[in-house]
Amino acid sequence: MSHEVELKALAAYLEQNNLKHTKQRELILSTFLESKRHVTGEDLYQSVREQHPNIGYTTVYRTMKLLVEAGLATERHFDDGITRYEIEQEHHDHLVCIKCGKIVEFECEMIEDTQNEIAQSHGFQILRHRHELYGHCGDCRES
Repeated sequence: MSHEVELKALAAYLEQNNLKHTKQRELILSTFLESKRHVTGEDLYQSVREQHPNIGYTTVYRTMKLLVEAGLATERHFDDGITRYEIEQEHHDHLVCIKCGKIVEFECEMIEDTQNEIAQSHGFQILRHRHELYGHCGDCRES
């Protein structure tokens, strides 16, 4: 799968910040983009090592920090204390299973409208927010 746009964005960010452009950073970015889920640094490290066993965990960790700074990834912290990364995208909310760790993304215009109305009625201007719902997914409820 081609990730030309993201690779160009990374190259531009590296150039603007006088950082080295390396094949390892490109590989980590491509592997991250192909994961299509909320991925931990450890998960990503294992995926990268399958293709290139010589890339270290520190390289993966530092590259993910760089991707966050470049606006290509978002860091997520759910109640389990594990840092996960997701592809930078439009706003969405999360359902998190506290038993198996499954994370489901969702969007709901009614929730967005209601929270804006609530904020406005209290004289607040929302700058950002996170909406996370914790419970048990269907699979865990059945077992």
